[in-house]
Amino acid sequence: MAVPKKKTSKSKRDMRRAHDSLSAPGISICPQCKEPKQPHRVCGSCGTYKGKDVTETEA
Repeated sequence: MAVPKKKTSKSKRDMRRAHDSLSAPGISICPQCKEPKQPHRVCGSCGTYKGKDVTETEA
């Protein structure tokens, strides 16, 4: 079984973990209802995408 010969320094350990952090998703404003939504996705409140009604929502 492989065992490390030297202790991994805090710098090396933290550099390895630098890419593991999560980032918040981007938020844009829907042009029809002015509610926040994710870019390139159907608006959850009004159901439109690129100015067209895509889904039927409960009114």
